[in-house]
Amino acid sequence: MAQSPVYLGIDVGTSSARAGVVSADGRLLAAATHPIQLWRPHPDHVEQSSEDIWQAVCAAVRTALRTAGVNAEQVRGLGFDATCSLVVLDADDRPVAVNGHGRDEQNVIVWMDHRAVDQAGRINRGGHAVLQYVGGVISPEMQSPKLLWLKENLPAAWRRARRFLDLPDFLTYRATGDETRSLCTTVCKWTYLGHEPPAVPGSVGRWEGTFFQQIGLGDLVEENYRRIGARVRPMGEPLGRGLTAAAASELGLRPGTAVGVGIIDAHAGGLGVLGAPLDGRAPGPADFNQRIALIGGTSSCHMAVSPQPRFVPGVWGPYYSAMVPGLWLTEGGQSATGALVDHVIASSAAGAALAARGASADFAEGTVHAALNARLAKLAESVAFPALLTRELHVLPYFHGNRSPRADPGLRGGVSGLKLSATEDDLAVLYLATVQAIAHGTRHILEALNAQGYRIDTILASGGGTKNPVFVREHSDVTGCRVVLPREPEAVLLGAAMLGAVASGDQPGVPAAMAALSGAGAGIEPAGGAVGRYHDAKFRVFQRMYDDQMAYRGLMSGEVGA
Repeated sequence: MAQSPVYLGIDVGTSSARAGVVSADGRLLAAATHPIQLWRPHPDHVEQSSEDIWQAVCAAVRTALRTAGVNAEQVRGLGFDATCSLVVLDADDRPVAVNGHGRDEQNVIVWMDHRAVDQAGRINRGGHAVLQYVGGVISPEMQSPKLLWLKENLPAAWRRARRFLDLPDFLTYRATGDETRSLCTTVCKWTYLGHEPPAVPGSVGRWEGTFFQQIGLGDLVEENYRRIGARVRPMGEPLGRGLTAAAASELGLRPGTAVGVGIIDAHAGGLGVLGAPLDGRAPGPADFNQRIALIGGTSSCHMAVSPQPRFVPGVWGPYYSAMVPGLWLTEGGQSATGALVDHVIASSAAGAALAARGASADFAEGTVHAALNARLAKLAESVAFPALLTRELHVLPYFHGNRSPRADPGLRGGVSGLKLSATEDDLAVLYLATVQAIAHGTRHILEALNAQGYRIDTILASGGGTKNPVFVREHSDVTGCRVVLPREPEAVLLGAAMLGAVASGDQPGVPAAMAALSGAGAGIEPAGGAVGRYHDAKFRVFQRMYDDQMAYRGLMSGEVGA
């Protein structure tokens, strides 16, 4: 058995926990996945259990270690990333229900939960100066609106709660007993000002108390932010004395194994790809101005960094040192991408038939997406290029609102051009139109960023969606950008493992870990020419569909209650 050092990257997504064993040169030796339970008790309410998540993490870690054939002594450090979901615990670290049913095990408000739309609207109407660091408009997916919802709707739970933690911070707390919060989570989701002088010794940055007082959360200020994090430190910094004996036993690791301050899942993916050398050289400041990390999964995040803050209306940030130390992060996003594609397929009778065939032993294509891609390739034989199949079919992808750059969670999706048929070929074309709509959403974000000083021409992409060649091709053709895939496809696990390498002391910091462990893989250039002109026209349709929805809102606004 090899005794070379390894690092663990642990990623908690929306539907599963994953663990990856990563070598010192950034190779994924093994990975394992364990499902996570999800509850939807009401429309726009999405909940999880922190205990279920932790047990899924433990199962994934043990399986990954066994599959890789490594022992606990070889694991030098581990890093956690997770969705920006809100975990609520009492004084004894027991779960506190985030629902009116009193089910304490359901103590996590998932990132995609939109129960706090009203609270977010009221916060935005207050116009506090801190909002300039979230693109000018706070999202119901962020933590301040969710905290306000809890206080207003579940006052007993609010009083009982003693810790409100972002999910990455819950995981590091459960692992080490150290309650330090991440600069990434607090800056990106809690309106923490990471660029300001520290207000607490041993911390970085500060909370803005007038904001919480204005929105109705002044009690957080009065208690010196004890429940949301009095100490905030940069990602990858070692926590406490490493793994506690109890956590080590559950994970199958050594007590004292180094654990780094955690990070949001998409931001871990950004670490895993953004520093990759391209064209034979490592990136410098000018290169960062031309590249963006696209992390595709249930939703998509678009991460760009710059030496100076760039304020982009409707785009989250600028966030100081929230991903790459010393650089300002600008974060665009789409609330539903992989989830939207799956919804479109599942909503079709043809999709159900394809899924049923996929369960049979003789289904050669392997997955529903692969089957649809194969049908598209066959249909494309009759046209000049595949994108032409959607000439009369257009999708507005705002089925779960718009995160960037319109920053309107109330927007809704739409389809124009449906026929009175629902064959598998019809579904294949609708699937293509949906993927194109998601790519046009990315183009819209890139145009907003480029209008404020970026010159993005390269997308470094990772995540589930980027394993789909149609998704990659359409994003390149629609945006006009080169799309580069990572050498290690599991870039999110790699980014989390980098934090373990930093925490262990084997890497002197996050930038060094990015340079040492990441690398570029295959790339694709945009087709340009007729394909580019076609998507220019499709982008005008994309924008017109939004304008039309705004017109519909106006037409109906006077009819409420009529």
